Amino acid sequence: MKSKFLFLFFVVISLTSNAQSKKFKIHTIAFYNVENLFDTIRDVTINDEEYLPENGWTYKKYRQKLRNLERVISEIGTSDQQPNGPVILGVCEIENRRVLEDLVQMPKLAKKDYGIIHFDSPDGRGIDVGLLYQKAHFVPTSFASIPLRVKRTDDPEKWLKSRDQLLVTGLLDGEEISFIVNHWPSRSGGEKRSSPYREAAGALNKKIMDSLYAINPEAKVITMGDLNDGPFNNSLKKSIGTVGKKEDLKKGGYFNPMEELSKKGIGTLAYRDAWDLFDQMVLTEPLVRSDFSSFRFWKAGVFNRPYMIETQGQYKGYPLRNSPSEPGFSDHFPVFVYLIKEVK
Repeated sequence: MKSKFLFLFFVVISLTSNAQSKKFKIHTIAFYNVENLFDTIRDVTINDEEYLPENGWTYKKYRQKLRNLERVISEIGTSDQQPNGPVILGVCEIENRRVLEDLVQMPKLAKKDYGIIHFDSPDGRGIDVGLLYQKAHFVPTSFASIPLRVKRTDDPEKWLKSRDQLLVTGLLDGEEISFIVNHWPSRSGGEKRSSPYREAAGALNKKIMDSLYAINPEAKVITMGDLNDGPFNNSLKKSIGTVGKKEDLKKGGYFNPMEELSKKGIGTLAYRDAWDLFDQMVLTEPLVRSDFSSFRFWKAGVFNRPYMIETQGQYKGYPLRNSPSEPGFSDHFPVFVYLIKEVK
């Protein structure tokens, strides 16, 4: 494992000439669908009955779930050169702010001093998105919850109750960067039938990023989330217009490093013995330039470890998921990108 981390360091320092005299700062930006992080308290405003003590979800199991997530989050993107874990972590499938407060107080995370940004969403089950940030490195300057407004295909008189998109802008070690945290509509009812919902979510996402570009053509934005679509679905390729190769990226465009991972067969969740890469991170063009005078994208990855994987039964090899009867990790693996910057 140590040799792998040393390789990471040497790849970074060899990106420019006279590399041996140059040093780089590395930050990990990550996203994790934590799958049903519910507390044990009844909330009459949402459908949280499945995760209550009378249905097997006890306080002891809740604490075990928190310990499981603590272990994963503390290790995402770490290396000998970057032992700090995610400086920014987007999350989804959380019940409320309280569960995030409990999570960041777990011992391995408490020492990192994470701040929390969260809004309640209109989702029927009450699951929300949120953003955690290390206060020592990131200072939020603005944040907003932007609703997805789309009519239901089965009942045009009603609006779809889906998660809002969370926009957070702030200073990462003094440099302005924006983050959008997403959990797009599911594939309930079938992929084709539900696709218009995710295409609408992609269109809203692009509208937000285009607005940031309009304010500042050099805007650095990372949109992240469980998109319930792969890198080549219409919600990404058409609604946003993502590209997967740096050479195809134009000024004002959007780069999706997950395309290359998907082509290699790498996934974040499994269904019927097939892997999908629904958890993604898309970056605006200014983050993908070849100089490192400011924070730039270096590499993307999917974080998985043997302890996060089911070892027996029908779902052997799948992510070790969570349920009221057994507190696991998640049915999704987290994803991350490295941002690097030359230190003068």
